[in-house]
Amino acid sequence: MEKRKIRVLVAKVGLDGHDRGAKIVARALKDAGVEVVYTGLRQSVDQVVNTALQEDVDVLGLSFLSGGHMVLIPKLMKAFKEKGMDGIMVLVGGIIPKRHIQELKKLGVRQVFLPGTPPKEIVDYVLANASRP
Repeated sequence: MEKRKIRVLVAKVGLDGHDRGAKIVARALKDAGVEVVYTGLRQSVDQVVNTALQEDVDVLGLSFLSGGHMVLIPKLMKAFKEKGMDGIMVLVGGIIPKRHIQELKKLGVRQVFLPGTPPKEIVDYVLANASRP
């Protein structure tokens, strides 16, 4: 029986209007054989949670450039827990102050990728840490 491909949802939550990095990561994941769903810009927490549920994703990758991560990620993680979706691996990338990384991990974020992280490093992390039965 063939294993199902890893499914990743790449999302831009909040009012941030810049998605170049998210698109680069999504393309690198696709090139590595990962199934990728991209939400587009300006998604609400509820939209992202519902898309993650509908698409049966293994990984949620969130990209932030506008500074909303410390408000939006706690809401998202709470919604995941309430819907029994806390098994989804959450990754965060973008402009994240280093002083916020440990707090994000305490909330349940598995890894934070800062600007300049090579896309291959993100792909390798996903391939090594997410799997489909």
